[in-house]
Amino acid sequence: MQLYQHGTLANLVPGLFGGTLSIHDLLQHGDTGIGTLSGLDGELIILNGTVFQVNAKGDVRVVDGSEMVPFANVHHADFTPVGELTAVNDAALRERLAQQLISLNVFSSVKLTGTFANVTTRAVAGQKRPYPTLKATAEAQSVFTQAEMHGTIIGYYSPKLFAGVAAPGFHLHFLSDDQQFGGHLLHADVTQANLEIQAFEDLDLHLPLADPEFQALDLDSDQIVSDIELAEK
Repeated sequence: MQLYQHGTLANLVPGLFGGTLSIHDLLQHGDTGIGTLSGLDGELIILNGTVFQVNAKGDVRVVDGSEMVPFANVHHADFTPVGELTAVNDAALRERLAQQLISLNVFSSVKLTGTFANVTTRAVAGQKRPYPTLKATAEAQSVFTQAEMHGTIIGYYSPKLFAGVAAPGFHLHFLSDDQQFGGHLLHADVTQANLEIQAFEDLDLHLPLADPEFQALDLDSDQIVSDIELAEK
């Protein structure tokens, strides 16, 4: 089983937000995943081969295949059901998810579908050149909260060893069943939801080699990982 990733989160830290892969090409590598559009424009949730964007106004739309991403994860869904979570608050959620992983040393995808007492998400507004840093955009994000939501949490667990390539730990997005609410997950209290997990033997990391900005980027900094962790909280 393989996880495909275009770009790295480290690329985004200094502001490398320009799209370098089309949605059409991204979907050749999977039907499920998460990401963001060119300019760091909103949050992407990919389910059953359809790509949804949640923008900074909280609006949800289906994304066209010609649109571009600077960063995304996708895989072909082949989840294994592992059980039901009932009455799990946000403080305990990620620990409960981690307990169900095959190993903390491998990339995995988690999918949690059901009813949530409270969900808080965020989305960043699309940025214009010259792009700001990832930290600066995180400080200006829009935050949305809804109660009694039916929907899906989808995302990935990344081992700490790969910090910089991805956000260490869980990187999760949410989409409601009515496709009217979603974004990068900040908080979720689970009422009842079915948990599925998919572990990956292989990571296919695709880098934007033809992009001159990427070629010139200096990512040799200890600050990179701390800025990623701050932006992804």
